Amino acid sequence: MNEHLFSLDWWMSATIGVIFIFAGVQKFIAREMWPAQAKRLGAPSFAIPAVPYIEIILGSLLIAGLAVSVVLVASIVALSSFTALLALRLAAGDRPPCACLSFRSTRPIGGSNIVRNLLMLAILVSALIR
Repeated sequence: MNEHLFSLDWWMSATIGVIFIFAGVQKFIAREMWPAQAKRLGAPSFAIPAVPYIEIILGSLLIAGLAVSVVLVASIVALSSFTALLALRLAAGDRPPCACLSFRSTRPIGGSNIVRNLLMLAILVSALIR
């Protein structure tokens, strides 16, 4: 049995995995609404169709505890990229709604989105270096 499974590292990874899966499923439920929201947020057009799949795959792998280091690094890169996009939008004074975790959200992006992502990044980094 994988030593990593059900350890503190796994719990940290799995928690973020559940969030990733939820976010990916919400994007599929939104259908064409989510790509329009992502475009408004400034996400690169080439990435938009892949995001829900990436979130669900990474989330599933985090929960399954497979290829742990590689999946943690990929998750950190993905979440860091998204956090940078949010920070750029905020720095530009642009505050579109963040459909990050649910397409139903109409709240404009703000510092709380950055803080949330930084907390998730801290959890992922902690799981990676433990």
